[in-house]
Amino acid sequence: MTRISLDQAQTIVSGALAEARALKLKPISVAVLDAGGHLIAFAREDGSSNLRPQIATAKASGALALGVSSRTIGEMAVERPTFITAAAGLNPAGIVPAAGGVLVRGSDGAVIGAVGVTGDTSDNDELAALAGIKAAGLSA
Repeated sequence: MTRISLDQAQTIVSGALAEARALKLKPISVAVLDAGGHLIAFAREDGSSNLRPQIATAKASGALALGVSSRTIGEMAVERPTFITAAAGLNPAGIVPAAGGVLVRGSDGAVIGAVGVTGDTSDNDELAALAGIKAAGLSA
């Protein structure tokens, strides 16, 4: 598999939203990007604050840009803050160095996109992202 289909992207969004509701999280926003960083699917729950679409997209885009989860980017930011700040400025969608941005891999293990979730704690955002990926039959 070399790409995320629209159906898979919508399933990721639905799966992440379902997990958020099951865990009684605050309202979340979910962005699914293809491997080139293009938005495929997005949802913003009622009550989400107005910057959440950009944050979700930046979590996913940053993961794609650096080839690691946004959780790992957060860890990198502690050790190399200047690098992450510079990379965020170079990446058109930005980079958010906090958990919730997860790479999506196809059946062959290749990165085919990323999902970004924001709205609750970063750890909970990541749980929702992982649930969405699993719901689509893909892996992180």
